[in-house]
Amino acid sequence: MNRLSDQQRQSLRDFPQAKNAEKFALFTTLCAAGSAGWAQDVATETSESEEVSSLPTINVESTHPAAPAPRPVPRPVPAPEPEPVIVPEPEPEPLVIDDSTYRPQNLSVSKYTQPLLDVPQTVQVITEDLIEDQGATTLREALRNVSGISLQAGEGGQPAGDNLSIRGFSARTDFFIDGIRDFGAYTRDPFNLEQIEVAKGPASANAGRGSTGGSINLVSKKARLNDFIHSDLSIGSDDLHRATLDINQALPGIDGAAVRLNVMGHEAGVPGRDFVENSRWGVAGTLGFGLGETTYVPGGGKSGKQGSWITTPSDTRLNVSFFHLEEDNVPDYGIPWVPDNAVDPRLTPYINQAPPISYDKFYGSLTRDFEDTETTIGTVEFEHDINDSVTFRNRTRIGQTERLSLTTAPRFVTGSDPALIRRSDWKDRDEKNTIFANQSDFLMSFNTGAVHHDALLGFEYIKEDNERFRRATSNPGIDTDFFNPNPNDPIYGTFKRTGAATYADSTSTSVYLFDTAEITDWLELSGGLRHERFELDYMSVDTAGAASFLSRVDDMTSGRASVVVKPQENGSVYFGYGTSFNPSGEGLALSDGGRGGSTYQTDPEKSETLELGTKWDLFDNRLSLTGALFETNKTNARTVDPADPDRVAVLEGVQRVHGFEFGLAGEITPWWSVYASYTHLDSEVLSSLDPTQIGNELPNTPQNSFSLWTQVDLPNGLFVGGGPVFVDSRYNSVTNLREAPSYCIWDAAVGYEVNENLTLRVNLRNLEDEDYIGRVGGGHFIPGEGRSVMFTASLEF
Repeated sequence: MNRLSDQQRQSLRDFPQAKNAEKFALFTTLCAAGSAGWAQDVATETSESEEVSSLPTINVESTHPAAPAPRPVPRPVPAPEPEPVIVPEPEPEPLVIDDSTYRPQNLSVSKYTQPLLDVPQTVQVITEDLIEDQGATTLREALRNVSGISLQAGEGGQPAGDNLSIRGFSARTDFFIDGIRDFGAYTRDPFNLEQIEVAKGPASANAGRGSTGGSINLVSKKARLNDFIHSDLSIGSDDLHRATLDINQALPGIDGAAVRLNVMGHEAGVPGRDFVENSRWGVAGTLGFGLGETTYVPGGGKSGKQGSWITTPSDTRLNVSFFHLEEDNVPDYGIPWVPDNAVDPRLTPYINQAPPISYDKFYGSLTRDFEDTETTIGTVEFEHDINDSVTFRNRTRIGQTERLSLTTAPRFVTGSDPALIRRSDWKDRDEKNTIFANQSDFLMSFNTGAVHHDALLGFEYIKEDNERFRRATSNPGIDTDFFNPNPNDPIYGTFKRTGAATYADSTSTSVYLFDTAEITDWLELSGGLRHERFELDYMSVDTAGAASFLSRVDDMTSGRASVVVKPQENGSVYFGYGTSFNPSGEGLALSDGGRGGSTYQTDPEKSETLELGTKWDLFDNRLSLTGALFETNKTNARTVDPADPDRVAVLEGVQRVHGFEFGLAGEITPWWSVYASYTHLDSEVLSSLDPTQIGNELPNTPQNSFSLWTQVDLPNGLFVGGGPVFVDSRYNSVTNLREAPSYCIWDAAVGYEVNENLTLRVNLRNLEDEDYIGRVGGGHFIPGEGRSVMFTASLEF
């Protein structure tokens, strides 16, 4: 089977916080000026290169003496000599790459040793082109393309944007950047992403602890050898102002070296939500060495072929990257569910439902609520081809995320008539997460007899720390009218640390092995094993300074195995089995009681998944069609006996999710692109110590979800696109008392390619301005965005 190597694929491939309009306008002006300056430099270099004359023809004369003329032999009719056969010089074999905008061929995660077509697991990839066509400005917006993912509202001060579940199971801690866990609590922006890879089904063998329903890997932009500049300047409704700049430059005088810089500034309100604001800026840089060696192949001779430059991958490659993102937001905890003790007659018909109000109402405090985050990540990636069959790869990362926030959680004043909202239930978050990670992998290709193997042997060490300090405010807040809230009510006072804090130190040590064996041209066997030792020390300090200590050590072995049958080269049918583990401290916290139960004595949960699926590349490999049947069983889910006064969590619960899904990605024709995803989920609690939960659906697990985006290129540079997003009804908790209704919204885009350097695009979202619940939480929900429009000018040189 023909496959691109990592080398071939690689060969192709303090800004101040904008807190006011003046600073943001300056940033936008700088981006535009920078783009124009770079364009002039590129044009100058191009004109100079065109003046280079062609190489002169060299005539070579023989130095040997001429041989004597042979004695003539008379012949009746001399036969004409045949025309000389001119054999053209062999041209360098071109690299065959996938040019479909929505359908990638390969995954960046090295633990998948096959191309995407033959990976025995459902994996959806959101490409950079799809993100740009839709005008997505957050990871949450981009993930709307993936069915089977449900968004959750923040609880306990956790950020709402990146809190989600996959196939019915929480994935809050299952984010990765370039294959390394990203535990930080912040809202992720796609300005530095090449693609988003969503692997569904248990992936502990690949990713480590967690990943019951799946995992999300964010692929960062890396330096390339080709020079380019790309800038997007956007304005839109709700005071949207956004600018991004992407510059890539090969380093002169250093063969195979390049640098790339990405910058982003964003300020906007939230369509359909009063007073909520999001302001952030980010910068990311990468420096690459060994990207390839460029060699000139001369032409001329009898073939008449012109000379050409070709790039061959280097044996040793080094990539150094840096990422920094800051946020300064007015946070949003949305709207409260109507509680079962409501007495206001305007609300009693809506017990445990969404209240009958406009979804733009804001119950926070503009004089108190805030959210600040700061994330910094540095990564070094080294690769060396030991020989044609073995490659060594090492990734080392240091990262830190700090978050300071205070958010009002809207809750009703018990028994109030008219209904009042109390602002004393505020959620604070003062924490710092740090990570040190090191991965070392050996990628091997070898034969055992007639069987070919692509294998990976690796070791991973990760140290993650979390520090959280409790804060209190001297002013508990002022109650406000539920139907007419006043966010400008004066709530002043101090907001300082109380002395209470928690400290978590964790280390994870793993060794893993993956292998894909090509038995024949139509049969592959693949499998993988990971053994992980997860150690967590947890200290809690109260306001008086008294400390308590909890700790756990878990040894977990997870695996996957599959059979892949290839009826044709462009298709595969697979059957796979995989396991995952969820240790009690996977969120870097342990408990000896309380609402969630005592967990420090509880062993990890275990899940198993069976999946039968098929994948086909159609229309000359432009379009990918996928389908799968699956079932996930968590056979020892944590559960707490309501009658147990100590509330010890035990592993006696059973949860099951089974269903099917379909996917479509790529080009139906060269001018018609499509990306579609449908998932059906049937979830159930089969066993629990709380009998009221048995038979209930799992929270945040819609039975049906569907998304479609299609785009058509029209004559004269025009293009149009659009499609729906549908999410079925879902419950906010396992009690199944509060249900968010189903919804369907429509988005659209229209654009015009003015020339090769300028493209204009208009993105419209929620065309019908439908009110819907975008994210569900325990005591509240966050409405989805209302109708909005965004105008973007894309400059490229």
